[in-house]
Amino acid sequence: MLQLRGIHHLTAITADAPRNHAFYTTTLGLRLVKKTVNQDDVSAYHLFYADAIASPGTDITFFDWPVEPERRGARSITRTGLRVATPEALEWWLGRFNALGVTHAAIVERDGRPTLDFEDFEGQRLCLVVDPGGEAHAWEKSPVPAEHQIRGLGPITMTVTDLASTERVLTEVLDMTAARHYAGADGVPTHVFAMDGEGAGAELHVAVDASLPAARQGAGGVHHVAFRTPDADYEAWAERLRQMRMPSSGPVDRFWFRSLYFREPNGVLFEIATEGPGFATDEPLERLGETLSLPPFLEGRRATIEAGLKPL
Repeated sequence: MLQLRGIHHLTAITADAPRNHAFYTTTLGLRLVKKTVNQDDVSAYHLFYADAIASPGTDITFFDWPVEPERRGARSITRTGLRVATPEALEWWLGRFNALGVTHAAIVERDGRPTLDFEDFEGQRLCLVVDPGGEAHAWEKSPVPAEHQIRGLGPITMTVTDLASTERVLTEVLDMTAARHYAGADGVPTHVFAMDGEGAGAELHVAVDASLPAARQGAGGVHHVAFRTPDADYEAWAERLRQMRMPSSGPVDRFWFRSLYFREPNGVLFEIATEGPGFATDEPLERLGETLSLPPFLEGRRATIEAGLKPL
């Protein structure tokens, strides 16, 4: 039986790559593990921030596009969870956000977990969630103490106007389990769909609000979410999407992982991505993210691509 192992990565949009880099590495203390370009638009950076060893399930990534801010609404991913180990870590982050002027809410309990909502400088909606499970790989050069560092992604929350059609895809195509539901922010009914992994890093939360207009994608918004599959199951997932008559990209080789892209019925872009071969394929682990990394098919255009990118 095909089983997704959890979140692989989440890709969002920024209109200011240098400031984005500063926020996610300095304020949040994540490691830049891959500095590359959007393979479909080489004028734009694609920046990957993750834990010390670039583990699948820890990276939040950004396309750098000169676009207007996101118009918030439904049919979109509306909050990205980042896991920390303890309630004490949340208190530490609360103090850090106050000191650095980061927009944030109060610590609350949501779906049984202490949670701290906050936003980056473009209004990207994020939250820190206490979830001590899984392995942690602290980055020794982070400005954040090891015990308080972000451990990975999850849960991811999307908002839809119609649950039924999305639920069918999640349960019948992707074989997620409808685990529970709770009252989310502002009392919005939110349904939890679990994958074959541990804790919040293997959960997709679906909020249902029929009163919202459709979101308009832009800076401060999310482009897509990717789910993890073992490398050996990749071709089987491509075949499953074909059999289920889900229109998709078909197999796409991103060099550091392989992907399949498709939209669920409310229009949110999903990706299924392999766990390997990984970001250390073309760079030593200790040097990840220090220079511009290009997949082999773009290497011949390096000089032109580099000339079109702004310094970070």
